[in-house]
Amino acid sequence: MDSDLADAVEGLKSVFQKRKIEVAFDKAPPELIEQLKKDLRIPVRFRNFLAKANPAKVETVTPVERVRLLPASELGKSQPKHPAWKASWVVIAESALLGDPYFLDVSRIDPEGDCPVFTAMSGQDKWQPTLAASSFAQFLRILATAMEIAAGFGDAIMDDEDEDAFREALGPKVKIIDAAAMRAGHWN
Repeated sequence: MDSDLADAVEGLKSVFQKRKIEVAFDKAPPELIEQLKKDLRIPVRFRNFLAKANPAKVETVTPVERVRLLPASELGKSQPKHPAWKASWVVIAESALLGDPYFLDVSRIDPEGDCPVFTAMSGQDKWQPTLAASSFAQFLRILATAMEIAAGFGDAIMDDEDEDAFREALGPKVKIIDAAAMRAGHWN
C-alpha cells in the first residue's frame, strides 16, 4: 500500500478508535482480489487496500449519513443489475441509511492506479452520478473528517438545524481535502 493510501486508512482507523466505534479490517485473500481484478477491473490502489485493509465491518457514523464500506467478499454480488448501470462502475460502499451506492469509475484510472468515487440515488429510472471524491484515498479522508466532525454533535436525535450545522462544519474541510468533490455538492 502506498503512503498516501496508508495515511488515509490510518486516519479512518484512528477516528473510529477515538469515537470508540467498533470496526474490523482484515486482509482479503489474494485469489479473491485477483478474481475481482478480472471480473470488475478494480484498480491497483483499491486492490492494495483490500489486500491490507479489507473492510470486514466498517460503517461511518455521522448525523447525515452512514457509509458502509463493502468487504471484498461482497463486491462481486453488490453490483446493480440495472440496464443503465455502466460496466465501469464498481460499487465499493453503500449508504446504510438510503441504500445509495458509492462506486469507483474504473474507466478513469489515474497514474497512481486510483480513480474517482461517485454516488447516485438508487430507485431512479436513470443513474445520475455525483462526484463524492476525486480518488479512493480522498474518499477515505473525507469519511474520516466527517466522523471527526460528527464527534462534536453527540448521539442525540438530529433535527434539520443540526444537520445544516454539521454540513456547514464539514464543507470547508472537504474543500481542503478535495475541492472538486466540494463543488460537486454531495457533501454540502
